[in-house]
Amino acid sequence: MLPTAVAVGALCASRPTPSEAQEPAAAAAPRPLDPSRFPLEERELPNGLKVRLLRDPSVPTVTYYTFFRVGSRNERPGITGISHLFEHMMFNGSAKYGPKEFDRQLESRGGHSNAFTSTDMTAYYDEFDKDALPLVVDLESDRMRALTLNDTSLASEREVVKEERRFRVDNDVGGLMDEQLDALAWQAHPYRWPVIGWMGDIESISREQCETFFRTYYAPNNAVLYVVGDIDVEETFRLISAAYGSIPSGPPVPPVPPHEPDQRGERRSKVHFPAQVPMLAIAYKAVAASHADAAALDVIQAILSIGEGARLERRLVRQKEAATSVAAYFEWREDAGLFKMILELPPNGRPDKALAALDEELQRLHDEPVPAAELRRAQNILRGQVLRSLGTSSGKAHAFGEHELLLGSWTALFATLERYEAVTPERVREVARRYLRPQRRSVVELVPTPETDEDTSPSDAH
Repeated sequence: MLPTAVAVGALCASRPTPSEAQEPAAAAAPRPLDPSRFPLEERELPNGLKVRLLRDPSVPTVTYYTFFRVGSRNERPGITGISHLFEHMMFNGSAKYGPKEFDRQLESRGGHSNAFTSTDMTAYYDEFDKDALPLVVDLESDRMRALTLNDTSLASEREVVKEERRFRVDNDVGGLMDEQLDALAWQAHPYRWPVIGWMGDIESISREQCETFFRTYYAPNNAVLYVVGDIDVEETFRLISAAYGSIPSGPPVPPVPPHEPDQRGERRSKVHFPAQVPMLAIAYKAVAASHADAAALDVIQAILSIGEGARLERRLVRQKEAATSVAAYFEWREDAGLFKMILELPPNGRPDKALAALDEELQRLHDEPVPAAELRRAQNILRGQVLRSLGTSSGKAHAFGEHELLLGSWTALFATLERYEAVTPERVREVARRYLRPQRRSVVELVPTPETDEDTSPSDAH
């Protein structure tokens, strides 16, 4: 799902657990969210740029999102990490605004910017006072039209990304485990390599490859703009048309073969790393965000892992003491994704004990209908996450944009809420049986090892 669940730590033993407290009664289903409250205008320029405009005059600010339909899914061996590298390159100067001028100009008007890269998309977003809108349109269109791509800027950003990889992956237990899990779970699909890329590829990506990548994926026909806030819709579209209209369309984006061989049995791997405690990272092959089973997987995530009353927290952490923290999350992806679980174990904890306890809980989902109150709790949690995301102009732009890129339309957000409400106890059982079984999973075990002088990070090997 889009809002990701966080790990929940063990609570004080004296605090009553949900099994000890009175189970709350199932609440009535909430009212549907009215789409007419979001009068979003859809426009498109002749060069293929899609523009989404939503007026919200409650505060005199604006959020400006540019989504590009490109992520690590669109890469190949040899250029893994190039999408994330461009996230850095895009702030390094263009024809009209020199290096570092983008942020300097925006901050001088009280605004700020940021960006993110995922498996399926790259997004750049700005938040600013409404009076700065003409400046932001000029800044954003300038770097889409004529980004500075030279050996100097590439060399500089390459070193920044290499250091980021060392910090977030090579020397971070969570990043390392997630990277190893994806590489184990996927055999053919490009989801198998990390968004940040393999170190050898980061070191060897050339300026020529960057230029080809930019012309193909950063063209207006591969982008969607979301402008939300205190705007005049017609004036904003006029500004955007004047600034972006002459940028030429790019070539057709190469299709991504979504093929992945069927998994015919459990896969296991071990990672030896200097760490304080053992850990398990587990992935079950699942479905794309647009699949009919995706809503039930989101509900299962909430039942298992979100909040103090979640099943894995209650049973694995408090009762069995097989883990000290747990998390489960279903990844929304354009192609079939993964349902992941992370179990942090006590010092000298036994991975076999933790995995057996997890299997017991999953078997309960297979065998027993979820009580009505527990199902309603999960549905309310998911609904609350979606509604809170719509509480700000930035949240609206982010949520609507991701729904459009992953589900085909920003209006799919309303269908997502309806799909959550339609999940029944029997549907939870069916989906859990279909996907959450050992034959479909990959398991990476972290084995804590003492650090020695012979340890060499892969990032330092040539």
